[in-house]
Amino acid sequence: FRSLVIAEPHSARSGRHSGSQLSRLPFATMGDGTPAMGKRHKKTHCLCPRCGKRSYHQQNKKCASCGYPAAKIRSYEWSKKSKRRRAPGTGRMRYVKHVARRAKNGFREGGTQPARKKNQK
Repeated sequence: FRSLVIAEPHSARSGRHSGSQLSRLPFATMGDGTPAMGKRHKKTHCLCPRCGKRSYHQQNKKCASCGYPAAKIRSYEWSKKSKRRRAPGTGRMRYVKHVARRAKNGFREGGTQPARKKNQK
């Protein structure tokens, strides 16, 4: 609790100084802790069209995570962990996961695969 100081105006007869503390009245003022969390009901950020995270600032029209609508994806060298989260291999890799197998077979397409050669002893 904080207290409110009520001061009496200076009077020559009483001999008190101005600003003397006559009474302390406690009153609660809301801080920025747990009670203040209940008052937060406005949305500042919405879903980003590019990265899909809830980081797109509605007023600034810019994503705090990926930097959309900038052409380059937002990333910094001082944040190694965030670069790891977005690195190749962290998603589905719809194309890349088949490339190694296709390279082993010489990128053949169509037709039937060649017959296997039997082991010669």
